[in-house]
Amino acid sequence: MLPPMQRLPQARELIEMDRYFVLHAPRQTGKTTALRTMASELTAEGGTAALMFSCERAKSAGDDYAAAEEILLKSLREAAKRSGWPDELLPPDPWPQAPAGTRFSAALTEWCHRCPRRVVLFLDEIDALQGNSMVSILSQLRDGHNARHERHPFPTSVVLCGLRDVRDYKVASGGDPGRSNPASPFNIIAESLRLGDFTADQITELYDQHTQATGQAFTKDAVDRVFELTQGQPWLVNALAYEIILQLGVTSAITAGQVEDAKERLIRKRAMHLDALVARLHEPRVKRVMEPVVAGSFPDIDATFSDDLSYVRDLGLIKQKPPLEVANPIYREVILRVLGDPSEQYVMADPRSFVLPDGRFDLDRLLEEFVVFWREHGEVLIRQEGYHEAACQIILMAFLHRLVNGGGQLDREYAAGTKRLDVLVRWPYTGPDGERLMQREAMELKVWRTNENDPTPDGLAQLDRYLDRLTLTTGVLVIFDRRPQAPPWKERGGFEQATTPSGRQVTVLRV
Repeated sequence: MLPPMQRLPQARELIEMDRYFVLHAPRQTGKTTALRTMASELTAEGGTAALMFSCERAKSAGDDYAAAEEILLKSLREAAKRSGWPDELLPPDPWPQAPAGTRFSAALTEWCHRCPRRVVLFLDEIDALQGNSMVSILSQLRDGHNARHERHPFPTSVVLCGLRDVRDYKVASGGDPGRSNPASPFNIIAESLRLGDFTADQITELYDQHTQATGQAFTKDAVDRVFELTQGQPWLVNALAYEIILQLGVTSAITAGQVEDAKERLIRKRAMHLDALVARLHEPRVKRVMEPVVAGSFPDIDATFSDDLSYVRDLGLIKQKPPLEVANPIYREVILRVLGDPSEQYVMADPRSFVLPDGRFDLDRLLEEFVVFWREHGEVLIRQEGYHEAACQIILMAFLHRLVNGGGQLDREYAAGTKRLDVLVRWPYTGPDGERLMQREAMELKVWRTNENDPTPDGLAQLDRYLDRLTLTTGVLVIFDRRPQAPPWKERGGFEQATTPSGRQVTVLRV
């Protein structure tokens, strides 16, 4: 693992300044490990009793703040006992008696009064607290913070750690995220830190630790591919290495090709982290941000959109900075596979029937089969699709995934405002002399919506740029007609040839 202080240099500074602050990051980025290590290091230095404990069990208390206090104090005591501290550092047993709504602060005050060291608390999974319970606990922290002095001791520094920024805690407890309220329990927060993803150099450092321990190296191409696929998301960085070394059993130097194999296995298995992430896709706040990303359209921005955007960023689903796009290629692939899964169940064609005698993939036949599929099922599937604005793209992706992913791979690129989705089919096959070759087929997906001009000219120009980037000479432009005046469903699916601005001959499919 990477040293926590290296990833969070500001945290130590704020603790030394006796500040209360928020540390937030998506799940599986190393928050808990970093805080646990930081607490151990601070305590080992001798002047601080630093303790991390989880608020997760208090989620069951809901609005019952008395029950939440009981659960949190029990979790705190258990964490202190596990720490191996000497008796003089441990919290009092039993806790002092106090009315509900004040027990948590009274307990912390009594502990700080007895403890010969300054007390620092890390409240992990703070966003597990709900409604009144969250307001009560944070109010008690605020009151203790404001009243702390020698005769009224209280933790010198408190770190609230969770998925969300403090701005979202205000929303969760019914507060106004945009206003400063002197009576608010949130105005004690000095800073809000975000634990970032790994840089390319940090991935190299992490993997070098494995090399030093075992002698097994990662090639530079492999490390570069890991960064490209994960954009440094810590769980993915570790999961790819785990998949290669322990699941695939690779014992030689690790290559970019093995990283690619591990990525496919990881996506197919839909590991717990990925499942937990995509389970959020149909939350209204998440869907509001993600639907235009998948559809390539512009989001409907109003006064609440920035809060929803911050929430989805805090979940780690999209990049931290514009443009509005999915955080990394692995998430991008998983999201479309999950959204397309219901449509994929309608695809009855045999994937093996699309393999030509020479081993290449028959893309022309696939497109013809899609026309038949679209005429028969398209109208129903569009009505059923929860991401209605992106339904056409999701359905075609499901069709492609069902028929390509058995022997080949799909790369997809999409982002809000682009008005397109780019697809690259990669199909490995054996050449006539036994050499390993790769067939590549590029597609551009566009939607013709009501009150818009025919997107064909823009689509041809966009496909041209995509083919330039891929160094391909031809491709396919698919245009979905979603206007009320579109042809009847049984008549959709016409093919034509067209010329791009640079002179490439490409196929246009109108469905």
